[in-house]
Amino acid sequence: MKRLPPNWEVSEIEPGLYSILDGTRSIEVRVGRNHAGFVVDLDGRIVSVELDDPREWRQGGRHHGRQGRAEISAPMPGKVVRVLVASGDAVIEGQGLVVVEAMKMQNEMKAPKDGKVVAVAAKEGASVAAGQVLVTLE
Repeated sequence: MKRLPPNWEVSEIEPGLYSILDGTRSIEVRVGRNHAGFVVDLDGRIVSVELDDPREWRQGGRHHGRQGRAEISAPMPGKVVRVLVASGDAVIEGQGLVVVEAMKMQNEMKAPKDGKVVAVAAKEGASVAAGQVLVTLE
């Protein structure tokens, strides 16, 4: 794992927004969550980062331990373009739930597991903050 050089300073400006100072310039980094891990926006370059947690590994495979309630959140501030599910709908892993537009890109939030939609907080046309819960699955 790479570490920042010792002369760099990192400050959290607001939840999910960081400023990195390297002595000569300032870099803005926005971090949000998605179903697989994180979405990182580094000065306009967007990268998805997936983290494998060994505590989730089970005999049945990587997703075997995904049980219980799952909250699908906005990875970064944006606007809800489409809501693809309603409360009570049955969904399968990977199915689209909500489309959020952020920085002129549309991001489809997908179901991390098979389940049932128990709550839909997203409303088409509404602005959302990074980390705001859009859909809850059981």
